[in-house]
Amino acid sequence: MNTKPTLNYIGISIAIAVAVVVGLFIGLHFPNNNKVAENDRKLNSILNLIAQNYVDTTNLDDLIELSIPEILSNLDPHTSYFTAEDLQAATDDLNGSFSGIGISFVMVNDTIGVVEVISGGPSEKVGLMAGDKIVTIDDSVATGPNMSNTDVMKRLRGAKGSKVKLGIKRQNTKKTLTFTVTRGDIPVNSVDAYYMIDDITGYIKVNQFGRHTYDEFITALASLNEDGAERYMIDLRGNGGGFMEMAILMVNEFLPANQPIVFTKGRNRQDDTEVWSDGNGSFQDAEVAVIIDEFSASASEIFAGAMQDNDRGLIVGCRSFGKGLVQKEFVLPDQSAIRLTTARYYTPSGRCIQKDYKEGWLNYEKELLDRYTSGELYSRDSMKIDKSQVFTTMFGRTVYGGGGIVPDIFVARDTTGFTSYYIDVANAGLLQRYAFNYCNNHRSELSKMEDYTEFLSSAPSDEFLLKDFADFAARNGITPRWYYINLSRDVIVTNLKALIARDTFGTQAFYIILNRYDNTIEAALKALNQHKAAYPIQD
Repeated sequence: MNTKPTLNYIGISIAIAVAVVVGLFIGLHFPNNNKVAENDRKLNSILNLIAQNYVDTTNLDDLIELSIPEILSNLDPHTSYFTAEDLQAATDDLNGSFSGIGISFVMVNDTIGVVEVISGGPSEKVGLMAGDKIVTIDDSVATGPNMSNTDVMKRLRGAKGSKVKLGIKRQNTKKTLTFTVTRGDIPVNSVDAYYMIDDITGYIKVNQFGRHTYDEFITALASLNEDGAERYMIDLRGNGGGFMEMAILMVNEFLPANQPIVFTKGRNRQDDTEVWSDGNGSFQDAEVAVIIDEFSASASEIFAGAMQDNDRGLIVGCRSFGKGLVQKEFVLPDQSAIRLTTARYYTPSGRCIQKDYKEGWLNYEKELLDRYTSGELYSRDSMKIDKSQVFTTMFGRTVYGGGGIVPDIFVARDTTGFTSYYIDVANAGLLQRYAFNYCNNHRSELSKMEDYTEFLSSAPSDEFLLKDFADFAARNGITPRWYYINLSRDVIVTNLKALIARDTFGTQAFYIILNRYDNTIEAALKALNQHKAAYPIQD
């Protein structure tokens, strides 16, 4: 690709914290600025006064740590502060690996249930099995209502080569088994699934834009191409973004030479960039549908916006999140970091899709809830579009700036079967827990099955699954209400089968089963069949 230029605590006045942050950050990067030096001296004086004279003993380190996030929240919603520990975890996920023990888990009745043991990973090497329950970690109790997913991850992850001792309850013995696992590098995949949805359509689910996303994406495209794919459905629902560079590389695969992909513009000239396609993409003639939802953000919107503005792909779903700000990471001396917004990005037509954040952080977060309550997710007519920001695509279609990417084909949220009963069992996590227990109780026969199709052909009847699940939910506090259960029959049974298949055969099986009944997938497939009547993508 061508780039022009190259891409590259509480109780004490908040003003103190503001000054501390500004002094630490700016003083670090602009040490010769006289005004900054003057403020730095002033800040040191204030901090010394607090340390020596404040009525209560005060930990200045804690004071600063607690204040920094509050200060940054007054800038924009996406400028953020990471402690050294949090930064490492966030970086590991985007880099595509972390050091851990190599399991997937769910919380089952306040206990850590092992759903999957990653093949070749540290846990498999010592004999952990799917269905195991982790009851202690390093001789400390690891059960109870206060254990969260975050707590578990923090205790299981660690430096490569370090060891963690696990107490395991296994179904076939009353003894607590002990395993010592040596942590190792665990891959984090960006592409959850790819498969042929019909004879000529390949489906790819991308969950984030990490360090290795492009490599995984191009592998998926090539594999589907070998299977006969002539067109592609790229599912970015729930994808909150990541590295912008990955989205650029992915778009480049579909564009002819010298087509705009993204522009950025910042306060400083070094933050101004223009990125154009280089014409080396291998899928320039393939038809494409891009699926988005209200949680598709940042790099997802760069990808969708570039495809839409170049009239290169149909955007299907509902309005995306609306994040048009670019962050740059500044690492501080203690290895904590500030991700500071330094630029805005613009789609090829020149639109910035950042939604308004002038009303403050709480209103910014509440905006997604407002989409539900206003009916936007159920009716295109209720969609909030800023019609003062009008732009045109390459072939002259009208698109709008501000507040996310508006899809070419709106698909209303499918609420069929979403009764109060279904919401209750879903919110309680009972679907996942039932699937985990089912797999645990039928591990022997499931392990002999070749793939998910064999499971589907030999699975219990829908009537049995529904009744068995309702009994399970009743034992866990959700009273059976058969009028609503029958209304939710299809969505409950489909989710149970998909979850059991995921826990047995992996994530791809989950999406294959779930997507069969997905109205947005159906709409995208219909759009691909009719796209030439909609507008010229690449004639």
